Parts: sequence; C-alpha cells; structure tokens
Amino acid sequence: MTGEDLLSPPPTLLPADDAVDRELFAAVGSIEALAEIVAKHPASPLAWALLADAVHDPQSPVPGYAAARVGYHRGLDALRAAGWRGRGPIPWSHEPNRGVLRALYALRRSAKAIGEDGEVERLTTFLNDADPQAAREIEAAIAAAAPPTSAIVILGTD
Repeated sequence: MTGEDLLSPPPTLLPADDAVDRELFAAVGSIEALAEIVAKHPASPLAWALLADAVHDPQSPVPGYAAARVGYHRGLDALRAAGWRGRGPIPWSHEPNRGVLRALYALRRSAKAIGEDGEVERLTTFLNDADPQAAREIEAAIAAAAPPTSAIVILGTD
C-alpha cells in the first residue's frame, strides 16, 4: 500500500513578498544595493541570503557567515509565523520558500569554511529534510548567476 504519510506535517508555504522581490531583482550584482534592501526589509530571509551570497569569500568567510546566520534566524521566524513547528517539508518549488532555503544553504557553506563541522551536519540534515532537491537547485541558481570563465579577460598593455 502506498500513499501519503498522514502523520507528517503538511508543507510550509510562506507568503510572497512581491515588493521585496522586485527590489532584490533590481539590486542584482550590487552589494551596496543589497545592503540597503536588508536595512529596509530586515525580516526578509531572501535579502539576507542574497547578501550572504554576494559577500561570500572562502578566504574571508566571516561576513558571509554573519549575513547567512541572520538570514537563517529570520527564516526560522518566517517559518514559525506560517505555522511550521520545527519539522516538515519546506518545498523549493514554492518560490517564497526559497529565501529560507538559500539562507540555510549559505549558512552551511560558511559554517564549512570556518570549520563548524557539527553545524554543517545539522544544516545538511535540515536542508535535506526541508526539500531533498533544494541544495541542487540552489547550486544550479548560483552557477547560473556566475559569469562564465570565458568572460573573464585580463587586459594589459604591451
């Protein structure tokens, strides 16, 4: 017999925030613009996650870790406000959930960079329990946003 697990909680679906999304879309590529949006909308996990991505530097991981940590906590606040009780699916396919999932991913990446192995394990479990496809989707989104290596040109003079 196959079917839905009636004991597991229903998926958590966060409400959309179209105004913040429009501002974030316009700010792509500008750390300063992202920082202004975070200051204007500090409850947005997506704004914090995008800022964490923008400042991420494996050689200097603390700024990315700090932004991701705030995004993670703002994400938990948003999930709880939407009825989440600490477990259950948070589907990537529901676009408003992507900020929380991206914040989880960014925090995991930065925790790994600073050697927080226990936190990396917990965040990996959290992300996989939320949506097993999320990490792959986030990695694809980050790769699509990065310039291709053939676009990097070093110009000089002879």
